[in-house]
Parts: sequence; C-alpha cells; structure tokens
Amino acid sequence: MTLRLRAPASTANLGPGFDCAAAALDLWNELELEKGDDADPDHLGVQAFSRLASPDGWSFSFTDRIPRERGLGSSASIVALGLVPAAIVTGRDPSAEELLAPGVELEGHADNLAATLAGGVTLTSGGRVTRLADDAPAEPVALVPDARVNTKESRSALPDTVPHGDAAHTAARAAYLGAALASGSPELFAEALDDRLHEPYRAARAPLLAQVRDDLPAGALGATLSGSGPTVIVWARPEQAVSVAEELARRYPDVDVLRLKVTPIGAGPV
Repeated sequence: MTLRLRAPASTANLGPGFDCAAAALDLWNELELEKGDDADPDHLGVQAFSRLASPDGWSFSFTDRIPRERGLGSSASIVALGLVPAAIVTGRDPSAEELLAPGVELEGHADNLAATLAGGVTLTSGGRVTRLADDAPAEPVALVPDARVNTKESRSALPDTVPHGDAAHTAARAAYLGAALASGSPELFAEALDDRLHEPYRAARAPLLAQVRDDLPAGALGATLSGSGPTVIVWARPEQAVSVAEELARRYPDVDVLRLKVTPIGAGPV
C-alpha cells in the first residue's frame, strides 16, 4: 500500500484578519507513505500522524517545497501531511474542523492549518473552521526574502494593548475583508488591506512591506504581511498579475518573487 499526498502553503491574517483569516496557496509539500520501518519519531509530520495512528510499520518520505520560517505555513502543511494519511489508514474521513484540534496542539497556528486542511479562504476561531470562499478577489504574488522569522520572536513584538483608534480602524477593515471575500469584490478587498493591530509592530522584521506599500505596482490592490513574515504578499488584479510579478522581480532581484494562486484544494491524496 502506497499513499501519495500533498498539502498547500498558506498565507495567514490577510491584513486585519489576525489569527483568524487565511488562504491556501498553490505551493505544495508532499508525502509518500508506504509500508516499511522508516518513521522518524522526531519529525513533525510523524508526530502529527501519531496523534491518530501508530507510525510503526510505515515509511515516510517528505518533499518540502514551501520555504521554512518565511510565513507561508510550512509547518502547517507538514502537520496536515501527518494527520490526513493517519485518518485514511484508520478508515476515517474527518472534517477539517475535526483534524484542527490535534493539529493545533503541534502546530500552534489554527489559521494556517485551517486553510491547509480545507483549501480556499478560511476563517477560524474557537476551534471552528469556516470555509468562506474558493478564491480571493485578487491573485497573490509572494516576495520571499532569504531572511527567516521565528514566529515566537515576532509575537513578542506585539504590544499588550493598542490605541482605541487603531482597534476601531482594524475592526472596520476586518469587516471589509469578510465582505470582500464573501462577495468577491476587489474594491472592498483593497479597502480591507490596512491593518493596525499587528503589522506595524512586525515591520522591523519585514522591511519589504513598507517598501512595497510606498510604491505599489500598477494593478496591485495592496500588500499584506504573510503570517509573521518576512514574506510579503502583493495582491494583484488577476488580469494584471503577470505584469505585477514582472515589475516586482525587476525591483527586487535578490528576493524570490512567486506568482501564486489561491487554491480551493486542501490537503489530501494526489
């Protein structure tokens, strides 16, 4: 018995959707699972598998394509590649919501994991997963620098309190974000991409965000920090995504520029 599975990358927060909103991206980690005796108990994916089934008697071969510690949900993808096959080999067909709880115990980021498991654009809070849309109103172009960001260190930069005006501003943008995703409106989506809850405090570790926002390429609706960074997502009108990506590649030759799409497909067999 051989199983081949894949799980997508993800971008979380989408600006004001802090710890709640995320989108699955068409960049994939993969797993080939077959009978054998080659399970590394320290591997995150094997640990995830162990939450639902014994890894004894199985051989795990992971292919990592999602850059690590760049804010693209690499660890969530690996956790999903443990949970989903474990459910399959035990004859279960759990929902993304049912897999979220054991996964979060390992991964810690419910927003990334929800999108990776369910595909599309998701909202998650209190253990619930709401799949809001198959796609976003714009195409993501990722700027992936060589630098890495540790999520725990990034979170340490967030203040315990924020000014009331910033909280109100972000609440309004979060409402725009939900409306944009539900309606598919590029105009509402552009209005939503201005967070004051977490992005300003993480800016020092992600200098690309301010640089891009100061001079958005023609056809770009806005830019967001992907998770805790340092990757920046530039959201382009679909018909101008190619030119936006080309312009960003010219401006930032030392940064990997990835033209991606939001994928409606979550983790599962290939």
